Amino acid sequence: MEPKEIRELAITATKGRLLGLSAIHRAASGHTGGSLSVMDILTVLYFHEMKVNPDQPRDPDRDRLVMSKGHCTPALYAALALRGFFPVEDMQLFRSIDGHYSGHPDMVHVKGVDMSTGSLGQGISAAVGMALAGKIDKKDYRVYAILGDGELDEGQVWEAAMSADKYHLDNLCAVVDYNKMQIDGTTDDVMPLGDLAAKWTAFGWNVIEADGHDYAALAGAFDQARTVKGRPTVVLAHTIKGKGVSFMEGVYTWHGKAPNDEQYAQAKGELEAHLRQLEEEGK
Repeated sequence: MEPKEIRELAITATKGRLLGLSAIHRAASGHTGGSLSVMDILTVLYFHEMKVNPDQPRDPDRDRLVMSKGHCTPALYAALALRGFFPVEDMQLFRSIDGHYSGHPDMVHVKGVDMSTGSLGQGISAAVGMALAGKIDKKDYRVYAILGDGELDEGQVWEAAMSADKYHLDNLCAVVDYNKMQIDGTTDDVMPLGDLAAKWTAFGWNVIEADGHDYAALAGAFDQARTVKGRPTVVLAHTIKGKGVSFMEGVYTWHGKAPNDEQYAQAKGELEAHLRQLEEEGK
């Protein structure tokens, strides 16, 4: 990946963080930490990897993305808006009774959302069904599912994982937003995940580990996933909860908390300064 594209992706991700954070602040509710940690992953998928067309959001041959960690719509909606699926201004309707941009993805009302999710564990199951349908219909689209590491506590995730292996779904790529934190603390404290790479391998999956904030590394992981035949791939994307905002990074209490006015001003200032730096480097 060329430095210019890396910088453009970084600019897009920073704009996405600003949009998501603004939406949460305006609504005075929402999931901040995980939305910031997953933003780089979504940016690489929507602006580099996936075959999608905002003018044809239901194209039967498009790639699909299922946000299995459905509470992180501030990041998903920001990525979709920046990609052109709906006006950026619509982000102001996040969690508002005047719009359909709810706290979890709504495939009926929000253009670009491929699956309604929210109850953890169900999104990856839906993604398995989509990938299996693609195989049956002899389609070449790919299906991506983004899970939180806390979500891996759900038994349904592993039932879906077994099914994906059984049906040799090499058109399915799961991504774990592996920030090592969940709503009540670290994953090691709440429910230790153990050797996560070995666990997915034991369930028959090809495993790739990558820095979830390194655009080239993520792109390389998705490139590699496409070459794997006969089994699904999972990318364990090592991320930082609250990425991009100094006082939120690595703090689990920002899982589902909105910033107050003072905190928002500081966070916005930090992100805007980073955006200006990236834009200056591109001149």
